[in-house]
Amino acid sequence: MKIAIPVAGGKLCAHFGHCEQFALIEVEDKEIKNKELLAPPAHEPGVLPRWLHEQGANLIIAGGMGQRAQALFTENGIRVIYGVAGGEPEELVRQYLDNTLEAGENICDH
Repeated sequence: MKIAIPVAGGKLCAHFGHCEQFALIEVEDKEIKNKELLAPPAHEPGVLPRWLHEQGANLIIAGGMGQRAQALFTENGIRVIYGVAGGEPEELVRQYLDNTLEAGENICDH
């Protein structure tokens, strides 16, 4: 499993389309095996879901995301968890693996 997390300043960025980087964290047997920080391509509708799919991501943890983006991620085989308030990527992945990740309302204005 490869989990994508949009980051700015080393922490979860509230809106995935405005992040500085994506942390791509590879998980095997509930253990973090690898972490990469990649600069995303320019943000245009549909670009990030395709790009993350090409990177092998199958889950994205985000603060907020519009409905069209959610649909595009789903079309690209990437499950979306949104409404996450913040934190460092590795900690968010550990919480996800431990079933303690708190997702809530979509933190998005569109």
